[in-house]
Amino acid sequence: MVTVTTVDTLQEAAASSAGQAVFLGGGTLVMRSVNYGELSAPQIVRLRSVTALRNIRADGARVIIGAAATMGDVLRSSDVSFLHPVARQVGGPAIRNMATVGGNIFAPHPYGDFAVALLALDGKLRMSDGSETDLESLLAARDTERRLVESVSIARPAGDDFRFRKVSRVKPKGVSVMSLAAWLPRSAGRISGARIAFGAMAPTPVRARSAEAALEGASLDENGISGALSAATQGLSPPDDGLASGWYRSQVAPVHLKRLLLGEGSRS
Repeated sequence: MVTVTTVDTLQEAAASSAGQAVFLGGGTLVMRSVNYGELSAPQIVRLRSVTALRNIRADGARVIIGAAATMGDVLRSSDVSFLHPVARQVGGPAIRNMATVGGNIFAPHPYGDFAVALLALDGKLRMSDGSETDLESLLAARDTERRLVESVSIARPAGDDFRFRKVSRVKPKGVSVMSLAAWLPRSAGRISGARIAFGAMAPTPVRARSAEAALEGASLDENGISGALSAATQGLSPPDDGLASGWYRSQVAPVHLKRLLLGEGSRS
């Protein structure tokens, strides 16, 4: 039997969740586990109010998004209009009104596409204990992390410097074979400090550092990105699962990265 405990602060929730409890945010994955009898934790912890954790605001060259902000909140905010195409790829309208930014960071494949975008945009997290960490570090230790996310700060890209692509099959509809995101700052027409992130090319969203390095100083055209395409999967170990094999993902990743970098649509 699962019990539900309601607390007033994120710190209380984190303390409870560090034991045998699971934290309930939007509930899209937790309640699914409950309904299917798959939840192993005997206790669910929830916050009495998450209003303060749903704020989205510009902060200079960055944007701060509360962990309890839903995909619907993202779609209603002009401060993160560059993330609207990403949020639209998360489920249907009902799911988008429940699924939270913080929850997406911990969502396992084939979910968690929004976290791929946050990783590409230099995501930095404020945690429930007041500490700060970068998203890449948290993802690497996600399975053992006991703190909760309070907010995420991301870069606010200029113009069309940010791009996202979700690759999915017709059946099962909607879930990702892989997802890709790229932040492509440019100086004098050349790429400077690119960040590329993949979903489903490792146990968690991960950066394609070899591809990033190959793009430094390059032009954003077929000749300029050729080195990045050759290096797209270096250092990555894509998994086998019911949607695709690791071999297949390795073969198609450069194809989809090319389409992403050249701005050829946002989904396939």
